[in-house]
Parts: sequence; structure tokens; C-alpha cells
Amino acid sequence: MKTLLIILSTIFFIGTCNADTSTETKTKDGSVSSATSTLTDQKKVAVTIYNSGFGVVRDEREINLPTGIVDLKFMEVASQIQPETVQIDPVTAGDKLMVLEQNYEYDLMSPAKLLEKYVGKKVILIQKNQFKGERLPVEATLMSYNGQQPIYKIGNKIVINRGYEEVELPSIPDNLVSEPTLIWKLENFYPKKQEIVANYMTRGMRWNADYVAVLSADDKKCGLNGWVTIDNNCGATFNNAQLKLVAGDVQKIQPEIFSAINGLRARGGPIPKRSESFKEESLFEYHMYTLERPTTLKQNQKKQVSLLEARGIDVTKLYRCIGQNYFYRNRRGDMIKNIKIGVFISFTNSKTNNLGMPLPKGTVRVYKADSSGNNQFIGEDRIDHTPKDEKIELKLGDAFDIVSERRQTFWKRLGDNTYDTGWEVKIRNHKDEDIVVNVVEPFGCDWEILESSQDYEKKDAFTAVFKVTVKKDSEAVLNYKVRLKW
Repeated sequence: MKTLLIILSTIFFIGTCNADTSTETKTKDGSVSSATSTLTDQKKVAVTIYNSGFGVVRDEREINLPTGIVDLKFMEVASQIQPETVQIDPVTAGDKLMVLEQNYEYDLMSPAKLLEKYVGKKVILIQKNQFKGERLPVEATLMSYNGQQPIYKIGNKIVINRGYEEVELPSIPDNLVSEPTLIWKLENFYPKKQEIVANYMTRGMRWNADYVAVLSADDKKCGLNGWVTIDNNCGATFNNAQLKLVAGDVQKIQPEIFSAINGLRARGGPIPKRSESFKEESLFEYHMYTLERPTTLKQNQKKQVSLLEARGIDVTKLYRCIGQNYFYRNRRGDMIKNIKIGVFISFTNSKTNNLGMPLPKGTVRVYKADSSGNNQFIGEDRIDHTPKDEKIELKLGDAFDIVSERRQTFWKRLGDNTYDTGWEVKIRNHKDEDIVVNVVEPFGCDWEILESSQDYEKKDAFTAVFKVTVKKDSEAVLNYKVRLKW
């Protein structure tokens, strides 16, 4: 069956859906007036987006309202609005404007919805004559509509498929709207144009942070670019909005690539602050970032905005050989080979290190220039919300030119839950520079080092860390004996 084209009454459509300004009409009994507000009344809009997936909208409009009881249609709001969060603030009228009732209408118009509402009613079918170019109107009663084929009664006949036809409806049903609409029943005693602010929360908005770091040739410095990616699927467009982003784990009861590496350099000092960048401030136990210029957030749009730029950040490169807890619980007669050596970088988020802004959680992607000067991707890791003066550590991958293996050299049972065990850990360095490898032994129980060929530190109650220096193109061996008590 051909697709049905819904032709609405032209006068009704223009009067209801394309209103350019606030309109006033009287009901039949003259006791209640109505008014409609669209985006043409909007003077300012502010949007605050939370990284947990929702937004708060502040919509400021100037409206002429008749005095007395008024039904105000506040149109062109987000389709994913949470009606229970809506607040109206009568900025100008004050206590001369009172809210008596609030409704949210979201039974949106569609061809299927319109036909469903007209079941049992008269409609006009338009039969097209392709040869004469004529349009022949036929009055019919819509008997049934199941979402696919309508059933009509024309005269005394039941018609299922009319062929090439249009359906003409006299008006839009009262309980259908063309877009989500807030309707307030107000009592107004202020006769002039007034400012009204609507505040509401909406789903379908989120943002996340992405960072791009570029290491220097000696891996001791890096540059860092931060970007926020904003995703707007709330069902509304916000033109020239004041944009704020809130980072933090906000409690809310429930019913994340952009890479900008061109031009970023690892050397140099801090970059002067842009006039159109984000301004950071504390908000309760969270942090808020305000874009210092208006921006437009379109529906179904992803937008990237620069968050920060920094250069000359001091970086520490780390190698870790991490054991497994099950290594130490039993006798082992086999050699454990090809143990991966993790590669990490760390830096401090401080002003003295050319940073110092509280960083929202996100993904850090790290690049390094090759011999031709092109930046190549070398790894990525996620960071949590990081306050100023805290250390950030990123795992970039596993080292190619560093090899580790281990074997158990001693095992003695001293009691039901006490053992002495000895280990030999060999690390071979095929790089052209000396390195230090942290051998991390997570014993997972009470432990005491009885003897060791290398210095160690107690990282925590259950972990020992041995710092092993390995010369270039050489092998280093760690031998230790430990008493474990489970």
C-alpha cells in the first residue's frame, strides 16, 4: 500500500504550530485565557551538562500574559525533559504570578497517531487520476487502523486499499501536540510584558573528557591537550547558550574520540590562557567548567571544545615486572618465562608542573614523534577525576626489548600455614640505555624478607617492591628468600 500523506487544515496548522509570538485567546465561557510561548520569546538560555548523562536547562523568556487565570503553553523544550524537575520563576511579576497547575504533554503528532485518533470519524480521501491530472475527493469513514492498512467505509462498502490516495483531516485532535509542551495554569495579576524563567532537567545530554599527550624524544617531558566532547540527544537545540560542565560523581536516583595532535609540541613552557577557554571553579564537592563564550548545541550533534593546553610537563617513565599472587602459594618446578614488563608514565597535576587544573575523568591518548617527525600513537589509559597536586599514572603497554623470567629456588614448610620460599628473577635488557625495573611481588599474606640481593621497599601490608637496575644489553638477577604466613 502506498504511503499515506496527511494533509492538515492549513489555517489550523499555521495558527497552532507556526506561532511567531505569544498569542492570547479566550475560552467559550470567557473565564480562562490561554497564551503560547515559543523560542521567539527566548532572551537567554543556559545549559549545564553533567558527565553522568543529564543536563539542567535555564530557559529565560519575555511573555505577554493576560490577567486572570491563564493556560500558558511553554513550547520548544527538550523532548527528554523530566517533568517532575520543572520550576517556573516569575522574575518580573514576583508574587503577582502564581502557578496553580503544571502539565507536560508529549503525545506527539504523527501520521499513525492522527489516523488512530480519527477512527470512527469522517475523513476526505483524495483519489488521483494520473491520466487527467485530477484530484477527486471522496468522503469516507475511517473504520479501523492497525498501524499498516486503514479500513474505510464509503457509502455501503468497506474498502481496505484505495490505491494512490491522500487523507485529508479537518483539524488536529485536541490531545495531540506537534512537539513536547509544558502547560502551566497560572493566575496572573501583572498586566505588562514580564520575564519568566523555566528550569528543568533533561536526559539525553552527556559529556566526557579526552586528552592527547605528546612525549618528548627523551621521554622526560610532554605536552597535553584536553578536549571535552558534548553529545546532545535531548530533543532540542539550544542557540547561543551559556555552557557549563560539571565533573564529579553526583548522586542521582535512576528510574564515551577526538584526537587533536597537530601543532602540539612536548617542549616549552605553559601556554597563555585563551579568552574563549573554560573557566574552572568548585561547586559543592564537584568542579564546574564554564565556557567563556556562548555556543550552540544542536540536537543530534557532537561538539568538541578545547579544555586545556599545557607544555613542558615533567614526566617519569617506569618499568614494572608484576608477579602473580598464585606464584607463592605452592611448590613450582618449572621456569616461568616471558613475563611482560609494563611501561608506565607518571606526572603531577600541579602549577609548578605547568598544570594544576582539576582534571575530569577521561581517556589520555599518548603520542610520540618518529624519526620523520610524525606523531605516532604509543598507548592510552583512563584517568579518574583528579584534583590539583595529585599524581597521574598511565599504563601505555608492555616493553618489547625487556625480557623477564623467574624460577622457584627454595621451598620449605614450617607449619600448617607458614612457608619459606626463595625466588630468582632474571631481567634482560636489549635496549641501548640503562633502565630500572620495579619487581612487584604481591604476596597477599604476612611476609618477611629473610635475605635479598637487591634493595626493596614495603609498598603495603602484602606487597614488596624490588628496584633492579639493568645495564644496557645486559642481564640482572634478583634473588630473595621470604617467609610467608597465611
